[in-house]
Amino acid sequence: MAEEAGRTAPGAEEYGQRIRVIAGQEILFDGEDFLWDPHQWSEEVAEALAREAGQTEMNKTQWMILRFLREYYFENGRAPLNRQIKQGTGISLMEMEALFPWGIKYGARRLAGLPNPKNCN
Repeated sequence: MAEEAGRTAPGAEEYGQRIRVIAGQEILFDGEDFLWDPHQWSEEVAEALAREAGQTEMNKTQWMILRFLREYYFENGRAPLNRQIKQGTGISLMEMEALFPWGIKYGARRLAGLPNPKNCN
């Protein structure tokens, strides 16, 4: 769980960045609570963020999707499109929405530690 509500990162006001302590580590988040640096992600961070969103436990399928998102991101330099997620995981968008009720962007993508698409170039 979050151990600290967050403080603004020095010089980061224009981006709405803030530092939060999650799973025992200081992590920089943007204004919509996406990790600023995907390298700060860990499974413990994902579990803590899921608990904050009301998800008590992550199942195998959810972990498979998160790992796919991360692998794709680091191999391609960007997050996969929805159709690429479907092709890569074999899971329909409807099934993903059920697994991540807060959506693919604010659910799966955020829990996978990917940057906010608004901040990506």
